Amino acid sequence: MVSVGLLLSDVPVASVSAAEQFADVLAIVEAGQELGFDHFTIGQHFLYGEQRWLQPVPLMARLAAEVDPHVRLVTNIIVAPLYHPVLLAEEIATLDVVTEGRLVFGAGLGYRAEEFDHLDVPFRQRASRFDESLELMRRLWTEDEVTHHGRHWRLDGVRPHLRPVQDPHPPIWIGAQALPGVRRCGRFGDGYATPPEATRADIAERFAVVRDGFAERGKAFRPQPLRRNVTLGASRDEAVAEYARVAQGKYLTYARKGFEVMSGEDLERDFAATVADHAVLGTPEQVTAELLGYVRDLPVDPLLVRLGWPPMSRRENLDAMRLFGREVLPALRAQPARRDLADPA
Repeated sequence: MVSVGLLLSDVPVASVSAAEQFADVLAIVEAGQELGFDHFTIGQHFLYGEQRWLQPVPLMARLAAEVDPHVRLVTNIIVAPLYHPVLLAEEIATLDVVTEGRLVFGAGLGYRAEEFDHLDVPFRQRASRFDESLELMRRLWTEDEVTHHGRHWRLDGVRPHLRPVQDPHPPIWIGAQALPGVRRCGRFGDGYATPPEATRADIAERFAVVRDGFAERGKAFRPQPLRRNVTLGASRDEAVAEYARVAQGKYLTYARKGFEVMSGEDLERDFAATVADHAVLGTPEQVTAELLGYVRDLPVDPLLVRLGWPPMSRRENLDAMRLFGREVLPALRAQPARRDLADPA
């Protein structure tokens, strides 16, 4: 059956303190688990200005004590090129120990040049740093002694002292908008963390690239994580209006901060039309039908939904989750996951 996960949101710095944000996360995760969500994910940014992300490694360590043993915690995504791979390998191995083997390590390239500037990492080197980091972290998690002479890092005969609980390591999800990043997942990853802006045609194309990359290294292809932005309403028009209220500002923030998937001009001129090919908006019946279409037509598991956005209060978040949990989630959880991109389930 298809697993369904919940994406946690960033919040406005001006109106929500860090302590309030953490309390809201605890309430959302508690309610989400009761409703049947079995993955919780959070992204990452540094010095993000008017919005705040709680950093995923310490947050997930705390959440591990709040959730049941079947619930998985996902870093979706950590900006891996900003780290020295030894530091990140040991942080992730420790988090896998603390979560008792329930961690999914989601990592990505990063797109905000200023984050790299702030941390004194060359932005133009992020792809080569990411590739080398992924290769080196795998070795640090699985080998007794590591010698590595790469473009960015050098290790001579080091003996790793810390291994993850999961064998050989936590699942690696790689997030990417562009096809070179999708091919990176085929070479190094276990799952492609499909971004919410990907259309249905994009998803099928990218899953095929991942499948072919897995085949080249003798790895079996399995259902892939899929992220969708979802808003429910009494009618489709009401859902579209609500989505514009809570999400348009965030899309514009992404556009201003260098995320070039959609133009700010299009988002301001006709927001509803610009997001129509990827956001899932409508009545519970319409949303259920559309999400079931994804999991019936494509090898998807887990399905990760974003219901909360920075302008929403804790109550609004919880109300949206409960409506989705009551009206949509049962049908998704009853649907068998499709196993292959080409063959029917």
